Amino acid sequence: MNDVHNNPQPDPYHSRRPDPYNDLCIDMSWGSLNKYGEQLCGDHVETIEQGSSMIFVLADGLGSGVKASILSILTAKIISTMMAHSMSLEECVSTIASTLPVCQKRKIAYSTFTILRITNHRKAEIIQYDNPPVILLQNGKNHEYPKEKLEIDGKLIYRSKLDLTTNDIFVIMSDGAVYAGVGHSLNFGWQRENIIKYMEKRCQEICSARSITTLLLDACNRLYEGMPGDDTTIGVIRMRKRKQVNLLIGPPRNPLKDQEMMSRFFSEKGSHIVCGGTTSSIAARFLGKDIQTGLDYMDPKIPPIAKIEGVDLVTEGIITINQVLRYARSDPGSQCSAEWSGKKDGASRIARMLLEEATDIHFFVGKAVNPAHQNPDLPVDFNLKMRLVDELAKRLKKIGKKIDISYY
Repeated sequence: MNDVHNNPQPDPYHSRRPDPYNDLCIDMSWGSLNKYGEQLCGDHVETIEQGSSMIFVLADGLGSGVKASILSILTAKIISTMMAHSMSLEECVSTIASTLPVCQKRKIAYSTFTILRITNHRKAEIIQYDNPPVILLQNGKNHEYPKEKLEIDGKLIYRSKLDLTTNDIFVIMSDGAVYAGVGHSLNFGWQRENIIKYMEKRCQEICSARSITTLLLDACNRLYEGMPGDDTTIGVIRMRKRKQVNLLIGPPRNPLKDQEMMSRFFSEKGSHIVCGGTTSSIAARFLGKDIQTGLDYMDPKIPPIAKIEGVDLVTEGIITINQVLRYARSDPGSQCSAEWSGKKDGASRIARMLLEEATDIHFFVGKAVNPAHQNPDLPVDFNLKMRLVDELAKRLKKIGKKIDISYY
């Protein structure tokens, strides 16, 4: 029998360096402004997510209104579905050309489109037909990427293939964005170069794709003076590292579960937030640390924060979380968003951690009913704390956060 210890073979798993791409995630957002006076948008976005891979398609239908909407929806759905089934670009374009109805007035039938395909968090492929070129920011600065020209069924298409890095930001837009301001504040519209300068200045201050999307759409709307002359769509895809935030609120219904709840909470990776006076006392006792109670009101409506060594943030419970929920209900870039973006009170800090910084959020919720908040004889479903956390979790999930909730 061979002695394997005398002839050790390298272990391919243990000798392999950690894969930085495994810690990446896709932060994605998009939004649209309808052409002034139109109920339907002539732009359409389709996305298909397949684990660590994703296909994003923005289609801009010819003209505006109902016909443009139909053209863009058909185009985006056909392309995304076919590409998800690994069909070639040539097949996709040929199918679109033979499927879309012909405009009787202009005798052409097409929708412009932009495709971004991300594979295994490693590679990006950009395919562009007649839409404004995709903007790529790397480390907050514009990066001009190579483009390959292709002619398919008489259409000139540009294709690019790139390696992905952390904090790559792709900005995909319909031509309503670059024409923003025409006939209003700008003679030639908000040109791509101006959008790039705006992004380079603002992206240093912004974390999420959702905030970037809203800021760009708000800027376009202002240039149009609230009356967009064309359908305007912005899509933002950002490659970022996963970041987990854990939030603990309320003691468990059974006090014998204190140790179990705290042990599991503090064993989770990432940042830790503890909300509530009783909960903070239990956490401090578990860690063997003192609570340093704050007396300074950063905001007169929000109770002061406290400090416990080993906890990233300690706040009051119901009042603070209710304010966080109010912030979560608002759109990024709005006045309400501006309230919490730079403030240091507990609710604003939690809002930044959950809405901007986190990709994964784990709520630890104690079911003990606080008689100061409501009648303790009511079922737990009517517990104010439970309802607040439930709505907050749903809103966070809706904007792309991965949510876990553990009840005690």
